[in-house]
Amino acid sequence: MLRPTPAPSVERSKIRRVLEDRLTALARAHQVPGVQLAVHSGGMTLAVETGVLDVETGEPFTAEAAVPIGSVTKAYTATLVALLVADGDVELDDPLGEHVPELRRAGPPCTVRQVLSHTAGLPSGPDSDQVASVTSARYLLDHCTDRSLVMPPGTDFSYSNAGYVAAGRLIETVTGMSWQEAMRSVLLDPLGTVPSFIGTAAAPHRPTARGHSANTATGRTIPVRQNLAPAEAAAGALRASALDLVALGRAHLGDGPRGVPPHEFAEEMRRPVPGADPGVLADGWGLGWALFRHGETLWFGHDGNAQGTACSLRADPATGVVVGFTANAGSGTELWNELTDVLGEVIGVRVPAGPTPRHLATPMAVTSQCTGIYLNGDIEYQVTIGDGGGLALSVDGDLPAPLVCHEDLTCDLVDPSSGRRIPGGRFVRDPRTGAVDRIQLSGRMARKSALV
Repeated sequence: MLRPTPAPSVERSKIRRVLEDRLTALARAHQVPGVQLAVHSGGMTLAVETGVLDVETGEPFTAEAAVPIGSVTKAYTATLVALLVADGDVELDDPLGEHVPELRRAGPPCTVRQVLSHTAGLPSGPDSDQVASVTSARYLLDHCTDRSLVMPPGTDFSYSNAGYVAAGRLIETVTGMSWQEAMRSVLLDPLGTVPSFIGTAAAPHRPTARGHSANTATGRTIPVRQNLAPAEAAAGALRASALDLVALGRAHLGDGPRGVPPHEFAEEMRRPVPGADPGVLADGWGLGWALFRHGETLWFGHDGNAQGTACSLRADPATGVVVGFTANAGSGTELWNELTDVLGEVIGVRVPAGPTPRHLATPMAVTSQCTGIYLNGDIEYQVTIGDGGGLALSVDGDLPAPLVCHEDLTCDLVDPSSGRRIPGGRFVRDPRTGAVDRIQLSGRMARKSALV
């Protein structure tokens, strides 16, 4: 770990050069145009960046450049709700409909706490293109009803963008401001973060990165367009730098602006929610935070992917280490997984890239108990027995991909080209009947609606 007292400038320069060289090599290997890394440890922060903001302009990546951080936005939205709770405007166990007028009559019977922890039973939400022109109020009326629940509130975990649309609407009704205005004045300004949002003009004098798509077959990397619907802003509209992410993590460890958030609420947010099993996303979940077990400690953080970006935040309450990472290509996720090993080698900071690897269970003999059509809102997962006798998964009618199920009902997706197994999720039994009635894939739960 970095020493608690400032290292000599020569030593820090050497560490920076080594990190920059390794970061540049990883970016080249994964076809990522630009990367930011910020590490706070032992009372000091080290920031390194490499590459360009946009392959078409060649503008260099800088420490202050803002990157679309995707779902890491949810950690900011949850923090803002916590500040409203601290002010006495909201209670975590209030019914959601008390603060969101569109959900008072036919809305789900869930609480603010359940929405922030993805245990409200809400569906993931529609594709952004489907709701590009609707308001958040219309979005909630159409996609957050008691009939759309994928499970009873408070019984399990299902990752939901729709839930954070509801959280954003709560912020608007309580503060009387738009989500962007409240985010800026209540949280970003105190953190010293220059506000930047998808769908609005870039902040003056602040460089903005574009997302990119990398084609490994052709070696080409091209810019892509952000298509997040305005109604979904609270779930994924922030642009931020790695240093901004570190500032948020430090604030939650009490190393930031006074009372942002108050200590007791920061602790509450990173406390594991009972019964929440996020599957392949993390080892547990709090209020807005994914939780990652690493040795004897439980780190908190979040990962996010906008169109053509990959970003991560990790923080360790035991040591005060905070790591922020941004990359302006979707392949940055693989870069992040390798970078965490580099951090251990170069500066001794061991960071959990993802959840604890699970022990492989014994493959289960294929039976019809897992087959069926499963629904999460508008998303349809179809599990069938393929031509070779094994399970196969199709999403919204796409070509089926092999699926391996184990005796503990966890399942792996199989890459058809390489045969590599990728942890996918789990099947879930009805506790009353013992029958498989749900599937959780990438943290999203879907209910069985029909047999196949």
